[in-house]
Amino acid sequence: MAHRIRIPRRMLSTSSGPHRSPLALAAVTAGVLALTMAAPASARTSQVPIGAASTTTTASTTTTASTTTTASTTASSVLADKPYMGWSSWSMQSSKYPGLNPTGSYSYLTEANVLKQASALSSKLKKYGYEYVNIDAGWWMNWDWKTGYDGFGRQTPDPQRFPHGMKYVADKIHRLGLKAGIYLPAGLELAAYGEGKVPVWNAAGCTTGDLVYPDLRTTNGWDSAYKIDFSRPCAQKYIDSQAQLIASWGYDFLKLDGVGPGSGKSGDNYNNVPDVAAWHQAIATTGRPIHLELSWSLDVNQIADWKANSNGWRIDTDVECYCNTLVTWDNSVNDRWNDVPAWTPHAGPGGWNDLDSLDVGNGKMDGLTQAERQSYATLWAISASPLYTGDDLTKLDSFGLSLLTNRDVIAIDQQGRPARPVSPSGDQQVWGMQNTDGSYTVALFNLGESPANVAAYWTSFGFSGRASVRDVWSGQGLGRHDDSISAKLPAHGSRLFRVTPTSPGKPLTGYEAESADNTLTGSASLAGCEACSGGQKVGNLYVGGALTFNGVTAARAGTYQLNVAYTTGDPRSANVSVNGGTAVTVAFPPSGGWGTPATLTIPVRLKAGANAITFDSGSGYSPDIDAIALPQSGSTR
Repeated sequence: MAHRIRIPRRMLSTSSGPHRSPLALAAVTAGVLALTMAAPASARTSQVPIGAASTTTTASTTTTASTTTTASTTASSVLADKPYMGWSSWSMQSSKYPGLNPTGSYSYLTEANVLKQASALSSKLKKYGYEYVNIDAGWWMNWDWKTGYDGFGRQTPDPQRFPHGMKYVADKIHRLGLKAGIYLPAGLELAAYGEGKVPVWNAAGCTTGDLVYPDLRTTNGWDSAYKIDFSRPCAQKYIDSQAQLIASWGYDFLKLDGVGPGSGKSGDNYNNVPDVAAWHQAIATTGRPIHLELSWSLDVNQIADWKANSNGWRIDTDVECYCNTLVTWDNSVNDRWNDVPAWTPHAGPGGWNDLDSLDVGNGKMDGLTQAERQSYATLWAISASPLYTGDDLTKLDSFGLSLLTNRDVIAIDQQGRPARPVSPSGDQQVWGMQNTDGSYTVALFNLGESPANVAAYWTSFGFSGRASVRDVWSGQGLGRHDDSISAKLPAHGSRLFRVTPTSPGKPLTGYEAESADNTLTGSASLAGCEACSGGQKVGNLYVGGALTFNGVTAARAGTYQLNVAYTTGDPRSANVSVNGGTAVTVAFPPSGGWGTPATLTIPVRLKAGANAITFDSGSGYSPDIDAIALPQSGSTR
């Protein structure tokens, strides 16, 4: 059954509960900010609309913004009300760039280098909001990467790297008006065990042998620690002792690394959820606000635990290439376009999706073209990721400094409203969200290896008609645009726009998947969906299961931008055809879960009058379909 909806211009919901949108689709009604993980970048996109005379079988690139930001409900929500900003030591520590690590791998990490970067951060970036100076792995290791501990099994600074100790460094950082961060791995490090005889600080009768499992099973992403058994009373006391130590030194931030499920590991031995909960509790007892950040490649299925006990979580592998530069595009900056969407709904005040270091400031050492550097910074900002660079702040080039200090781009990040893709996954993508002031952020990306045109359509974001457009990076006003904007982008290039509607929106015609007018084939069946429009969707679209929307009416023949509302917990695809014509494979990014609707936009070529649009799973698995919506008019091209 078709129905008309007028696309509202209200601000997107930031409620943490289910959001019932009038059509939950795309633009969707501008009410749901959904989360989605982009499908493989190998999925090519076509500019040919579905239903047009063509043998192309891959999806197109358009847009649809349905967004529902679920705010984090961490107990420590006083921290991380916005994504944090700062500097981290790891990118330069891990690089083989000439001169960075002169006395061996990871040798960049020294007291002198940290304080040099802190001074540069204070003078160049502090006024833009950058405030954390984070010391990463190795501060308790010598040049041969051998660890050192105090008499209670706690990491102690290497005297050659940090001759004045960690409190001295934190105090120096604080005097610059900045905050100090430190790093620890999950578990009890192997060398700290000391045959189980090492006493635990401030815990009479407890030794390291009382913390771990009797079989000495190992844990974390490198198996570099014994797994702690938190059913034993001494276990929490050991974590408490570590937290008290770093608090006594004056640290404001802790990166807990190698956390599972994630960090390339799974299974009971690598379930560090109890470790994270113990750290959350231990930090609370110190009386010092300490931001707890988790790393790396964490399991999104454990998001409730990450949100309850931390202030941020690394969603992906290291961005660093461990090569002769800091990063490269293919290893692994470009992975984020695929991996961010599944996490998008989970970011909010108190806890943020961490995309890793933003290494765009040094030019040659970064290992990227200028187009890639701008795309990198654009994705981080629109995703509301923490913005911390791993660059040498004493050697920022002018272009890098302009990327790191663009106040309008920083404001997009700091408003804390992560964008989502509104186009099918592929080489050309459109992302966006509604801003707190009612305008929209719209980003165009060309992830392909050659120049390409990319277009964004206003209906994907919940409005239509005329809008004023401004280029965010340049600050240049681009005048008024009707219904869409497009740009030719270089390989790996991007554009970032602020779009403000200036004319009344036109209604879309919506069609519910569960309508009795539709045809369900094979395994396809109705399913309940509280957040979906009408409270239902069509699911079980696998191995031949199909859904056909019948009676989709177009006033005249042409190409229409069709909004598709769907749910999926992982990247899926569907073969979409019009009136029995050639099917096009459309790649759907994850929506953030099977109960979380998202929307994307695809071009379809319709005839005047009634049309049938089919979503067929073919030999694979497709997302569940909630609804579709069609503008009143299309292009005759």
